[in-house]
Amino acid sequence: MGIINKKRKKQSSGLLQAAGAVALSLVLASCGNEDTTEAQARKILAKMTLEEKVGQVIQGDISSVSPQDARNYNLGSVLNGGNSAPGGGKTASWKEWVNAADAYWKASTDKSDGGLGIPLLWGTDAVHGHNNLQMAVIFPHNSALGATGDADLMRRIGRATAREVKATALDWVFAPTLAVATDDRWGRAYESYSEDQNLVSDLGAAILLGLQGRPGDKNFLGQDRVVATAKHFVGDGGTQYGIDKGDTIGSAEDIKDIHAFPYHAAIENDVQTVMASFSSVNGEKMHGSKMLLTEVLRDEMGFDGFVIGDWNGHAEVPGCTATDCPDSLLAGVDMYMAPDSWKGLYESLLSQVKDGTVPMARLDEAVVRILKVKIRAGLFDAGLPSSRPGVDRAVLGNTEHQAIGREAVRKSLVLLKNNDGLLPFNPAADIAVIGEAANSMSQQTGGWTLSWQGDDNANSEFETGQTILAGLEEKIGAAGGKITYAKTVKDLVGDPDLVIFVFGEKPYAEFKGDMSDLVFEFDDGNALNELAALKKRNLPVVSVFLTGRPLWVNKHINRSDAFVVAWLPGTQAGGIADVLSANKTGDIVHDFSGKLSFSWPSDGRGEPISAESSSGVQFPFGYGLDYQSTASQMAALTENSGVEAPNGAFSGVMISRGASQAPFSMFLGDSSNWKTPARSFLSSSLAKVVSSKGIDFKAQEDARQITWQGGGRGLVSLQTQRQADLTSVGDAAELSLSMHYRLDKKPTSSVFWGAGCGDNCGAKLDITKALSEGNLGEWRKLNIPLRCFSEAGLNLKAVNAPLLLETDGSMALSLTGVELIKATASCPNDTL
Repeated sequence: MGIINKKRKKQSSGLLQAAGAVALSLVLASCGNEDTTEAQARKILAKMTLEEKVGQVIQGDISSVSPQDARNYNLGSVLNGGNSAPGGGKTASWKEWVNAADAYWKASTDKSDGGLGIPLLWGTDAVHGHNNLQMAVIFPHNSALGATGDADLMRRIGRATAREVKATALDWVFAPTLAVATDDRWGRAYESYSEDQNLVSDLGAAILLGLQGRPGDKNFLGQDRVVATAKHFVGDGGTQYGIDKGDTIGSAEDIKDIHAFPYHAAIENDVQTVMASFSSVNGEKMHGSKMLLTEVLRDEMGFDGFVIGDWNGHAEVPGCTATDCPDSLLAGVDMYMAPDSWKGLYESLLSQVKDGTVPMARLDEAVVRILKVKIRAGLFDAGLPSSRPGVDRAVLGNTEHQAIGREAVRKSLVLLKNNDGLLPFNPAADIAVIGEAANSMSQQTGGWTLSWQGDDNANSEFETGQTILAGLEEKIGAAGGKITYAKTVKDLVGDPDLVIFVFGEKPYAEFKGDMSDLVFEFDDGNALNELAALKKRNLPVVSVFLTGRPLWVNKHINRSDAFVVAWLPGTQAGGIADVLSANKTGDIVHDFSGKLSFSWPSDGRGEPISAESSSGVQFPFGYGLDYQSTASQMAALTENSGVEAPNGAFSGVMISRGASQAPFSMFLGDSSNWKTPARSFLSSSLAKVVSSKGIDFKAQEDARQITWQGGGRGLVSLQTQRQADLTSVGDAAELSLSMHYRLDKKPTSSVFWGAGCGDNCGAKLDITKALSEGNLGEWRKLNIPLRCFSEAGLNLKAVNAPLLLETDGSMALSLTGVELIKATASCPNDTL
């Protein structure tokens, strides 16, 4: 199929009926209809103790749950998170995975204590292939697959993924992602197929058919299929400003017609599980939304599987903690994902059922839903995992799956520019390849590969596939051409016929990948410097851009003769050489067929754009050249990104007249969401722990009053995704961070001024005493020398959060300014 028109399909008025369960239950013989599956589940339920029921609705991570734990607590499921694998490392062998599956299965089915021995489900984030394994084929990420527009390819990728997961004796995958990404600043945008809900629906349904099989077929959820998960319900791709775990604001119609739309096709194809989103809809956390999880997903849409939570997602519901949250079960979550909190959650839930906080009927309902999925998947008679058909090391990374991966790479490439018909190139020519990204499996596979962020992987850790460089070497070598590789232009000797320059985003996953704008890099960026150096040498340049999302790269396109978006292609990057190169006689073997499934921005501000936008679009949804396109010169694109470079925008002023100043934005936070945007004066954190309003200082609303309610940690922060150099303002030894404030209510607990510089980098100073030295209602300044933060661990040259003001008590203060000034002061007491 091709890219479909931007026109909503009518939602289906009815659901396909399940053709029936094919598994034996624990206590009943096999039967052939869904009514019997329900009866089987309820007969098991009638024999279960309360402790067994509570265990079934809890999933723990294998890094925190031993097989003995799974047995003792009757856990319904385990998972391996992005950073966990058997043996505790990403180098686990196939045999270690299978042995672990055996151990958990034996433990869960052990009846020696008089229990029923209900087999557990093991879930894994196989989001672009079986991506936790070094031996597996890693397929392109979803933003790339969206560009293929090929539903049959998606089905085959799903089938290959299911086979590789089953080869390691696992039964459940947390895929497909059905997010409709409407803001490319979101760090998970590459997990979305498209900004278009119709395309997301079509491709998501296709990969689902590959994973589970077709409802009604005898092999539905059969021996070489897995239980699939549609995620993350709902609105995860539409959060304000693209903030991870943020808030999606919209009418009920927009939520249903855009973000919930792809779930209709998934439900019609009998998806067995749905994962609740970390995010919120109109201020309500999804893990606590009965309206959306029960009234919409189940009652209106007809979902008949079970709802799984996300990684401790229940803890972010107001009033909940990781170990205590009846609200999520009551809202419609059937199984908690409690990776390291499972034991405490088990104990609290057990007590809450006993005291009536959680009705037994609701617990029974959740357990029956889980049992029905296990029955349909054949778990009760599947036998020891290692003994099952398809559990075979040879399946992992086999040549058939590699070929599917390579095909996916070819079909996902999008040609944005091809001046003078520079491509395809002659492989018999003298070709130079420039850029570290050309020889980086980590960069081409991206996040959620071997580890969560995917940023710590060496080429040697991949047992399957090729780098982009290796694919080009293979193609050019076979044609008798010459290929030279250099990491940088300065290392390039001679004048080749053509330069292929490979660059792009470094690996990331959620949170780390969030951006405040869509500028790939500013004028001092490495890639722009490399392209400028190539232009000085008058060398023809083909740029290959590795990215999980559309980014503003107009300057890079202008300095390239041809420009190819290769997305995050996975391990089979030889497919890039297949398309860029002709054969040695000059004939085209593989043409470009990829089309943009996201609108490409004309500036870097990052405001949401779409196929329906009238402005802000450089290359529209569905755009993509091929070798049949008329050769022409692309005119120079505008080089005004609309975004100031961080150091150019940073004058030392962070808050002025109560408002945050570029490049920083203000957020209010609590345990439900630490980054709720506070662009307007009248704002609050998600659980209302912190709130702000405009007040008058010297003029109308030139200050902001911030109130902490107490009863939990509340945070006011200034943050930027691009790190700022505080020393660019002046001599750090002479500078102080200065806060112009008025204390309106004294703090009831300690108050801290923190500052951050990335992961495990920052400082935290106790300012309780200094803050309270003045009189209530008196405007004053608190000056803290930069050296105090530096000595406590802050890297002054790479600051992304100069203000993290927090307390877990109550307090009220008003702010009109925060800035760097020359001032002499001493450090506050109690540096932490």
